Formats: sequence, structure tokens, C-alpha cells
Amino acid sequence: MIPKTIIEKQLTDLSATLRPVTQRMHLWAEKNIFLKWAVLSRGKFHCLQCAHSWKPDAQKQCCQKYINCTACRGKLKMMQYNQVHFKEIEYWAVLNVCADFQVVRIICSHKHMKKNFLPTYFHKEVMQHWINSKGEVRTLSLSTNVFSNAYDAWKYYSPLEIRPKSFVATPKYRINPYRVYSASKVLAVLKRNGFKGSFYGMAPQALFTALLKDSYAETLLKTKQTDFLKHYLLSPSQSIRENWQAVKTCIKHGYKVADFTIWEDYIDLLKFFKMDLNVPHNVCPENLLELHDRLMERKRRIVRRQKIKQLREEIEQAQAVYEEDKKQFFGLEFSHGNLRISVMESVRDFLDEGDLLRHCIFTNEYYKKKSSLMLSAKFENKPVETIEVALPSLDVRQCRGEGNKASVHHKEVLRLLKDNLYQIKKRMRRKKTSKQAGE
Repeated sequence: MIPKTIIEKQLTDLSATLRPVTQRMHLWAEKNIFLKWAVLSRGKFHCLQCAHSWKPDAQKQCCQKYINCTACRGKLKMMQYNQVHFKEIEYWAVLNVCADFQVVRIICSHKHMKKNFLPTYFHKEVMQHWINSKGEVRTLSLSTNVFSNAYDAWKYYSPLEIRPKSFVATPKYRINPYRVYSASKVLAVLKRNGFKGSFYGMAPQALFTALLKDSYAETLLKTKQTDFLKHYLLSPSQSIRENWQAVKTCIKHGYKVADFTIWEDYIDLLKFFKMDLNVPHNVCPENLLELHDRLMERKRRIVRRQKIKQLREEIEQAQAVYEEDKKQFFGLEFSHGNLRISVMESVRDFLDEGDLLRHCIFTNEYYKKKSSLMLSAKFENKPVETIEVALPSLDVRQCRGEGNKASVHHKEVLRLLKDNLYQIKKRMRRKKTSKQAGE
């Protein structure tokens, strides 16, 4: 993309003034971001780090996940398959300050390994995130191969070019480096806002942007509520701002949330019963799941008692809206053996499945969520788990069985679902095509 605005031209010029990533940094990355590997071939262990090979002392060594090289003494992870060439790819970052911008430089490194040879490395800077003191970010990046199934199929011969503001919504922007180079520099305002060098598993560009423009993120970091902060920045369905009073109660009493999805549903139930969110006994329960289920059952009884006469009419009205929102997914079903997953097509199904599995899919009106697609997993035609898939990202937000716990079929359900997410994507494309045709 050709820089057109003043800021785009400024960032392109500033990028050219940055010092290249040095050989010393490359050596640091080679030592710190890659695993050391070994492979078993023709009755011998081969260290892919120092090219040494040796025979195992005992047969049981061949089944171990990790072994120690007898030459370099390194702890080696065993390759699952024996092949001629081995490759590992990792991302790492270097932090710079340039003209009052915080710069997060993302480097993609390749490690090429072969039996009886020392490994070789290739390093290339693929992105630069430029963040000003207001938390506004623009990115320069290499081009990618649009015909590849991978979103990060970089064209390493292409130059770093300015990207539009919408780039922050792409998966490439959210690439989280495995390590950050130790001798990095950050803006003083970031240190003032609570940053002390740790990223807590979050991408530097996402954390820095939040700290510079979001007082909620700043408060969570300064109070060391890093679990809340990760949930706030990484979960698309979080409701930290809406539940801020409850969050402050947790901060004050040092409460650690074990399951944020259940906790946020529980806070919604507290609000329904108009319970005080300043009271730690309400907000910070030791037995979260038990109290959640108890309040959910109590709410269900109240709702039924108050609306039993109107329930049929309300379901019919809700059904019309639900069909309008999700009709393109109706009829979607995939199965394997006795396990079957299908889209929930009736609001009545929400009520019945919520009653049967004792969770809040109907009570908390999940059928009104426009950004979610609800599916039912059945084993031998009996509901075992209810699934919430985010739209349009297709992330699996929840997959819960009876009492909000995982069923015995949980892993099989997730496997079948992920193998068929492409079918949901096809339906989404079909709707988009239909809208464009109508226009």
C-alpha cells in the first residue's frame, strides 16, 4: 500500500531509520526461542542440535518423549516421525522507541534441521507495529501469499509496507511472539501505566495499545489482576466493563476467577436478583459453580412462574426473530458414529436443552445473541453438550454438558465440530452472496 496521508509517510520514513536487527539478536533468538530436537532412525538417536548420533542404552529409551544428548548434554525432544528434513518456525519481538512511538518489531525465524548436520537458521522482520502515546497503532508488514491456506505465508522478498487501519482486525496483527528480546526499550508512559516488563502471555502490541488508551486495562495491570486483564483483552465475548463494580470487589479482596464464562453468567444472575455487587460474599464465592447453578435454577422457577401463560406466545415471537437471524444455518448437521451435532433451530429447543442439561442457555436468552451460533451435540439422540460458536470468527466460546461440566464425549464433540467448521463458513459466505445479489 502506497503511503498517502501525513502519518503514513512519516511512519514509512521513520521505519527506514531503524537499525537492522543485529547478528547478536539473531544468536539470542537461536538460543532462546527454539526447542532442541532428536530423532530415532535405524536404531540410533540423532541429535539435530549438534549432529551427534548414538545407540540407545536400553529399549525403553526409544519410547521416551525427552532424552539427553551424550555429546552436547542438551535436553532433546523426540521427533514423532523420521524424515529427511525438519523445520521449526517461531516468532519473536524486539521493542524500540522512535520519535515518541513505541515500535514492536516482529521477526519470523526458521530453523532447518537434518540428521548428521548442524542446524541452519533464517531470520526476517515481517511486521512493525507503531503505537503513539494515545494508543493509536499503524502497522508495516510484508505481503503474504493470498492463495495460501495459512494467513502468515509471508513473501520474504517483499518490502515492509504501510497497512490500513483495518489491519488490526486481521489474524496477522494478533500474532503473539514466543519471546521478546531482553534488551528492549519502551515508552516512559507505558511504565507509568503499570508495565514492568512482563506480558503475561499477551501480544506486546495488544497490551501496549490497551495500556495507552484504556483505563480499565491500566487498572487491572496496576492491581496485578492479570487473569482479568488477559480475559479482557483476549476474549471477544467478555463483559468486564459491564461488570466493573463486581471486578472492583474482586480486586479489593484478591479473588481469583477459575472460569470467567461461568463467573460472568453468575454476575448476570446476581444483577437479576438485585444482589449487592460490593459484597464479597456475593461476588467472590468459593464454590462458584454450585452457587451459579442454584441461582440459575431459582431464576428459572421465577421466570416460569411469572410467564407461564405468556411463554408460548413469547417463544413464537422469539422464534420469528431467531429464524430471521440464523435461518441460513438451519439444516446444518454433521455426525460420526452415534454422535451428531446440529444447529438449534427452535427457541423451544433452548428451553428443553437448558432444562435437561441444567444450564442457562434459555434462562440467559442465548437465542438473542446475534454474534453466536448455538449447536446441540447428541449421543444416541440424547443431548450431551451445548456448543456456542462465535460469528464470524468461528471460535468455540463454550462447549458444556450437564451442570456446565464437560461430558464423557467432550473431546470427541470438539474434534467433530472443528473438523466441520468449514461448513458453517460456507453458510456464512452463502448469506453474504445472497445479500450482495439482492443489492
